[in-house]
Amino acid sequence: MTVEKCIIVEGRSDKLNIAPIFAEDVKIICTNGTISEDALLDLLEPFEECKLYTLFDADNSGEKLRKLTKRIYSEAVHLFIPRTYIEVANAPKKVLAQLLNEAKFSVHKQYLSSSTEA
Repeated sequence: MTVEKCIIVEGRSDKLNIAPIFAEDVKIICTNGTISEDALLDLLEPFEECKLYTLFDADNSGEKLRKLTKRIYSEAVHLFIPRTYIEVANAPKKVLAQLLNEAKFSVHKQYLSSSTEA
């Protein structure tokens, strides 16, 4: 049995920005912003068998979620966007693809291209 990968993001716009990058099946879970410990446990319970990753914004809200996730799911792998972009939703797909590729996700090669974006 293969372990499914799950990535936790804050919101729908984050999900929409990263979803097309994946060249493999990855479950993208949205916390919809600030979340309590109980709500996070309930949200992630169906995915306990998955390899968990987080990709949160580089702001206070994202940092709070990261700390909460570390406390509850210490085995989760935390990915960090460059602080320049602050929000996952605003980060260029090329930057996200490189980050995800380095984390061993299969990504569409078009997002890894060295050509400049129009």
